[in-house]
Amino acid sequence: MDLLPMAHSGPRKKRPRQTGTSMASTSHDIKFQDLVLFILEKKMGTTRRAFLMELARRKGFRVDNELSDSVTHIVAENNSGSDVLEWLQVQKIRASSQLELLDVSWLIECMRAGKPVEMTGKHQLVVKRDYLASPNPGPQKTLPLAAQKISPYACQRRTTLNNCNHMFTDAFEILAENYEFRENEDSYLAFKRAASVLKSLPFTIISMRDTEGIPCLGDNVKCVIEEIIEDGESSEVKNVLNDERYQSFKLFTSVFGVGLKTSERWFRMGFRTLSTIRSDKSLKFTRMQKAGFLYYEDLVSCVTRAEAEAVSVLVKEAVWAFLPDALVTMTGGFRSQGLLLYHDLVESTFEKLKLPSRNVDALDHFQKCFLILKLDHQRVDSDKSNQQEGKTWKAIRVDLVMCPYECRAFALLGWTGSPQFERDLRRYATHERKMRLDNHALYDKTKRIFLKAESEEEIFAHLGLDYIEPWERNA
Repeated sequence: MDLLPMAHSGPRKKRPRQTGTSMASTSHDIKFQDLVLFILEKKMGTTRRAFLMELARRKGFRVDNELSDSVTHIVAENNSGSDVLEWLQVQKIRASSQLELLDVSWLIECMRAGKPVEMTGKHQLVVKRDYLASPNPGPQKTLPLAAQKISPYACQRRTTLNNCNHMFTDAFEILAENYEFRENEDSYLAFKRAASVLKSLPFTIISMRDTEGIPCLGDNVKCVIEEIIEDGESSEVKNVLNDERYQSFKLFTSVFGVGLKTSERWFRMGFRTLSTIRSDKSLKFTRMQKAGFLYYEDLVSCVTRAEAEAVSVLVKEAVWAFLPDALVTMTGGFRSQGLLLYHDLVESTFEKLKLPSRNVDALDHFQKCFLILKLDHQRVDSDKSNQQEGKTWKAIRVDLVMCPYECRAFALLGWTGSPQFERDLRRYATHERKMRLDNHALYDKTKRIFLKAESEEEIFAHLGLDYIEPWERNA
């Protein structure tokens, strides 16, 4: 059946939490129910830790013997925030975003006052910025763990391939893809943004408390998170994966040259497999689709780093100048060597008077050439080049973009990074800086001028953003 996943009306009702063995002693009344303390023994010693735990319990504080997801405050002595996080890693525990890391001086002041006192900078243990962020974070700064602000814009978050929340982001990607197939843009963007922000987190979400203060997590998204935490999977995702329409669209769109309209038509005609589509004599395919079917297995396989580098060398050998005629010359040269399996030249629609675009998701207007190249395995300096038995080459897709030199930095930025990173970069320019950005230019609406840039770094500077390296744009 063709079932559209039902949207949740709000967060699910929480299940009763089971009492663990790490609860504080029940011999003392707990006065402050919102605080759950854990005192770190590292650099403190067993005797002093036991003394402080008993004294704090007498004052009405709940102190757990063991660290659990119920703990809200970790108290340490002679440790930095980074020391505590390293200890947590050894214990194979990831710090919650809401977890307070505090010096023992805070607890001593609390016991003197007979109640929790305000946490100030002198109490909070600091964590080096480069401990939480990705490599090359810039100037060294120290910030309390709980003070790490998460931006709603991907262009203000460093996102590497080190994803701590795969179990959630994988689910979000499936749901987003399903909504894209159904052309439900609002729900599609909601789950894409949620996946993006969770990919940037330096910790794993283990409870709903960890989601507090994280942007881009609406009610529907939180329902999915809560269900995965409690059940280990999402029923909505399970329904989507079993949905015949989703399965068919995912299969059809994996073919080079096949989009949503073609997928919709094939699905309505009753097709469910690529083999039946290929063999149907009544269907007419475009040149791109014919190439997509012909080289399907190669084009859907991952391109290794070694293969990418070999293709780069191949292209550089053929392109001698950044001129329109170079495409024609290159095409001819590739044909003579039998290396060009497919090409499609898209002429430029570049008009300076219409730039930059008002559409934050607009494609650029540069001249482009979509290619499929024949890469001989001998050109790949690797034994892991996905060689198929009896086949000495692999078909590789390559997109060439030609732009005026003054647009090069903008085009480079527009083609480097995930779609969500690029989308948020344009949204940030529009909503936060009163500017319009696309792959061609940056326009300051306040000053009514185009801002020039010769590098990506200069564009980030115009926008008032810290520079994000290409490998940190996996949003």
